[in-house]
Amino acid sequence: QVQLVESGGGLVQSGGSLRLSCAASGFTFSSYAMSWYRQAPGKERELVAAISAAGGSTNYVDSVKGRFTISRDNAKNTVYLQMNSLKSEDTAVYYCKLPRFGSWGQGTQVTVSS
Repeated sequence: QVQLVESGGGLVQSGGSLRLSCAASGFTFSSYAMSWYRQAPGKERELVAAISAAGGSTNYVDSVKGRFTISRDNAKNTVYLQMNSLKSEDTAVYYCKLPRFGSWGQGTQVTVSS
């Protein structure tokens, strides 16, 4: 079955960087678009970034444009989220999603201290 496992979260100071990874299995990874979501305490889950199956097309929520980069390695069945210039408002649980099947990972906590 579909399995998505996120890693790379942690505690970082404002202005710092983190790279999240999502290892996928149970489906033909290279055939499907992938996305990253986040959910901050007391807020709804929001789409952060998405990438097409081949990686040639990406899109971002306005609040992270220019700071976050989504990428994928289809040989490794992994999608990444490089997060730079982190702000306290980026603090959230970050989730990997396979939109086509509505599958989610378990999430990884990102905490940005000011």
